[in-house]
Amino acid sequence: MLKTIQTTEAWYAGCLTPEGYSVIEAINAKQALEKLEGGEIDLILMDINMPDMDGYILTSKIKAIEKFSTIPIVAVTANVMRGDREKSLQAGCNGYIQKPIDVDTLAQQIERFMIRSNNV
Repeated sequence: MLKTIQTTEAWYAGCLTPEGYSVIEAINAKQALEKLEGGEIDLILMDINMPDMDGYILTSKIKAIEKFSTIPIVAVTANVMRGDREKSLQAGCNGYIQKPIDVDTLAQQIERFMIRSNNV
């Protein structure tokens, strides 16, 4: 799993590693694309608010690369205004998790996205 986020990297690893997930972290869009090239990624948790490129644009870029186009991307965002979920889906995200994230259900949410995309 690739997680693009700038400030809470250790939090995601701390929540997901005990559940059996390997977490590869990227602090910005450039690093995310580099890590996609370098590893086998089953799912991407996409922070919509990154420092160098917003997650909507990065999602579109990833989906445009044929070898990555089937990797499910789940938007993780504090953007919870009317239309934000739809904007994430229009950009190519396969799902949407709003912040604050419920630590007790995060792993189950990820499992559901992976089952839906047949990546388990």
